Amino acid sequence: MDDEKNRTESSMLGSLVSNLTDEVRTLIRGEVRLAQAEMTEKASQASKGAGSIAAAGAVLFSGFLVLLAAAVYGLDTVIDYGSTPWLSALIVGGVVLIIGAILLQAGRKKLKTLELAPERTMASFRNDKDLARHHGEHVKEGR
Repeated sequence: MDDEKNRTESSMLGSLVSNLTDEVRTLIRGEVRLAQAEMTEKASQASKGAGSIAAAGAVLFSGFLVLLAAAVYGLDTVIDYGSTPWLSALIVGGVVLIIGAILLQAGRKKLKTLELAPERTMASFRNDKDLARHHGEHVKEGR
């Protein structure tokens, strides 16, 4: 009778361990899927900030081209100080560069405020760890 009882308990324990293993696998797969989804969302948000930086780069490059064109062309028709055509090129290019710098700072600010860590997944992992610890304490108390 005791042997049969031990075999039944052993079978039940094996079944419980098997179920626990399956549940842990399912939980881990779900956590990985959640992390992937959250990182995809974060990457999308980061791409918006990167777009602002790209626009700022284009404006800064345009400013550089304006400076070159103005230097070559010699806009001395705007400023009539005799032999100072470089001054008009400096003014136009400087304004364009200031606009580009403002756009660059706006893009950098967007990226700095963006938290790329998968916060929901990390919270879920912490919750799972706490539940496992709590469950482990109850199992120890039951012995």
